[in-house]
Order: sequence, then C-alpha cells, then structure tokens
Amino acid sequence: MNIVKGKSIRYAEILTHIIGWGIVFAFPVFFLNKGGGPMDWRDYFRHCGVPLSFFIAFYVNYFGLIPRMLFHNQTKRFLITNIIFVICLSILLSLWQNFNMPPPKNPHKDMPPDWLFFFRDLFSMILTIGLACSIRLIGRWAQIENEKTEAEKDRTESELKNLRNQLNPHFLLNTLNNIYALIAFDSDKAQIAVQELSKLLRHLLYDNQQPFVSLAKEMDFIYNYIELMRIRLSSNVKVETHFNIEKDSRTLVAPLIFISLIENAFKHGISSTEPSFISISFSESDDLLECVIVNSYHPKGEQDKSGSGIGLEQVRKRLELLYPGKYLWKQGISEDKKTYSSKIIINTINK
Repeated sequence: MNIVKGKSIRYAEILTHIIGWGIVFAFPVFFLNKGGGPMDWRDYFRHCGVPLSFFIAFYVNYFGLIPRMLFHNQTKRFLITNIIFVICLSILLSLWQNFNMPPPKNPHKDMPPDWLFFFRDLFSMILTIGLACSIRLIGRWAQIENEKTEAEKDRTESELKNLRNQLNPHFLLNTLNNIYALIAFDSDKAQIAVQELSKLLRHLLYDNQQPFVSLAKEMDFIYNYIELMRIRLSSNVKVETHFNIEKDSRTLVAPLIFISLIENAFKHGISSTEPSFISISFSESDDLLECVIVNSYHPKGEQDKSGSGIGLEQVRKRLELLYPGKYLWKQGISEDKKTYSSKIIINTINK
C-alpha cells in the first residue's frame, strides 16, 4: 500500500515539473507571435536562453547542491557555491544574448542599459534557486514527518504486541489460581472450569493475535470468562451481567481490553465472610461502546500477590495506544470505601 502511494506521489511530482517548465518555455511563444502569423522557430530558440538558464539553475540546485550541501548542514559552502554559479551563469546568458541578439547600431534613447538586463536575469535566477530550495525543503520535511509516523506506528505495534504477550500469561495465571482453588473443595466444578478454560484459550490463541476483533466474539469470550468465575463463588456473592450488544455485532474492538477490569472485580469484589456483589454491563449505541463495572470493595492483603496489579496498568496503556483521544475512563472507590466502580466509554470508529 505504501509503495503504491509512494509511486503515485512520485508520478504527480514529475507531472508537476513537466507542466511547470512547459509553461515557462512557452512564454517566448506568446511574446514572439502576437500578430498571429507563422511562428519563427529560429527566433524562438534565440529567446530560449533565459528560460534555459532558469532550468539549469533550478535543477543544478534541486538535484545537486541542495541535497549534497544544504541537507548536510553546509549552508556557507552552499551559498558561496551558488553565488559563483549564478554570476557565471548570468555572464554566459549575457554573452548568449549578445551573440544571438546583438544590440542595434542606433539604440533608442529610452532603452534601458544592458547592465539592467544583466541584474534582472541574475535576480530571476536567485528567485528560481529559492523556489528549488523551498520545494526540496518542503519535500524533505514531508519525508521526515512520514518517517516519524512510520516509526511511531512500528513502535506502537511493537508495544501493543508486547502488552498482549504480557497479558496472556497474566490472565492464565489468575485463571489457573481459581481452578487450583476449586480442586481443593469441588473436583467436579474444577473439571467444568477446565472445559470453560479451553474455550477461552481458543480465543486467546486465534482472535487475540489480531489488532481488532468483532465485538460479538469479544462479548462471547467475556461471558464465558464470567461463567468460569461463577463456578467458584459462594452463595453470599451476587453477580449480575447486562449485555446490551447485538449477537452478530461486527463492531471492531481491541481484544482483551476489558478482561483485566473484570479480573479486578472478581479479585477485589469478593469476600469469604461478607456479602459481596459484582455488576458488569456492556452497551453499544451511536458508535460508542460503554463498559460499566461496579463491585463491593474488599482489598486483598499485601501477602496476596496474584496478578501483581499489572492488569489495570495494561488497560491504561492499551487504551492510550489504540484509542488516543477517543476514550473516557472513570474509576474510583466510593467515599464509604465499600464500592469500587469503573466506567469506560470508547468511540469504536476504527481508523
């Protein structure tokens, strides 16, 4: 795609040069053929010295002096070389004009002196060189910006890949810890949990390798994960889910962007001694995806190292990388320290 785009820009640049210089070399035609009679092409070629000198001054700088000197921070050398080059080219142009168009033997009194034409052509060449510098500098700036964009894109993709690689082991570690806890008191539920885990692994192995997946698939994954978590819950824990998402929704969303929030709810929202609750809801409308998670707050002690707290930091990084300026995340603990809530709204119009 980038190669095709680069070729199109290159062709457009060449076409612009051809049209531009075609207009410049056509100027003598309008001045020499005012009467509308047959064109004297020998007279035309005698007058081509001026546009030809501009052409030489432009491309000597465009292809030679600018990239070899100006782009290598040799500004002083560039200026001195151009001063000598322009003076020599102006002298050659003046000799050409005197040879092909000698001044009349009885010049008109009102005719300007020859030196005025010399400095006019010299000044015009300086403007032509300035135009060449402007075009090359703009092109170089655009190239540098494009390289920066590509480098930033590669860095972002690399960081996202690294985050996904971190997230998978983190997710599996928490899930295996839950299954391990089940084995101790209910082996039948543990077997069911392993089956549910196999469904989740299918999503991790295939769908998670893509930068975006369909919202329908991601919701299936989240639903299966919640059902897996339900298996180990006691009767004093209430879990409510609300999925206001079309079953065949093709909206694209980053995979596993919400799973750490749900893991966090099951980790900190459940108490073995006190009544607990977890409320998880997803809704989609007008290109906005909203995730709201509210749970009772039962923070774990320092001795509990499961997860190590890296999940929420990964959520923040992935949101910033994948949805810069297109998401809103509000989270926090209630004033009475009994409830934790997290709300994420994402503009799902992907680039």
